[in-house]
Amino acid sequence: MLSKVRSHSYFINTQPSNPSYPLFVFLPGMDETGKELMYIQTAGLDTAFDVRCFVIPPDDLKGWDEMTQQVAALTQLELEKAPRSSVYLCGESFGGCLALKVLEKFPQLFTRVILINSASSFSRVPWLIIGSLLFPLTPEFFYKFSSFIALPFLAHLSKISSTAKEALLKSTRSAPQSTANQRLTLMRQFDVDKRKISQTTQPVLIIASKSDRLLPSVEEAQHLAKIFPNHQIKILPDSGHACLLEDDVNLYEILISENFIL
Repeated sequence: MLSKVRSHSYFINTQPSNPSYPLFVFLPGMDETGKELMYIQTAGLDTAFDVRCFVIPPDDLKGWDEMTQQVAALTQLELEKAPRSSVYLCGESFGGCLALKVLEKFPQLFTRVILINSASSFSRVPWLIIGSLLFPLTPEFFYKFSSFIALPFLAHLSKISSTAKEALLKSTRSAPQSTANQRLTLMRQFDVDKRKISQTTQPVLIIASKSDRLLPSVEEAQHLAKIFPNHQIKILPDSGHACLLEDDVNLYEILISENFIL
């Protein structure tokens, strides 16, 4: 049985706040144990955006619907404090799934959408399904050790700084096993009403890493492109799953190159 929720999700500012800029809501792939990573992933966005990162405490074991409501409520609260003409929604990996759920329930809340290596393909990858089902049986000592094994699947270690590498390792080792199991269960059970999200008229930028060792991100990008009528695809030819941690990948620069900034 899942433990009782003691904490609630919240937004943090990873960059200096500027209410005159468009609001940028970032839904990361890690929970609160990866908070240090969010500063690296959103570096440079403060040039044109007022950034908020969605943080999920490890003991917050809510399902998709509750998290979706929380993202919407926090975003609306920010808009009440400082109305904006445009609001960006950006989801990476696990956060990509959450972004799709938010679009399904609150399609008019955001003016532009960015999906990065969305984990929405998880349920179509047999070895991930099997691994997630066996995960609860993993001994605690092996779970701690497995963080080292997982790193090469999460990122191209030769392409990230020692600081990012240390933060990534720390985050994978810090997440409680019960929390990791719940997140895996959510991804295995992930589903979205494609009919509803296909009615999204806002521009959607789909970013995918060709060298992703964890998920078939390019294939998923093509799958998502068939759903969204107003989409762009950006393929990162040499990047791994955690592409935003790589030294030569900067989200702000990608948005500039793709003319995705209003």
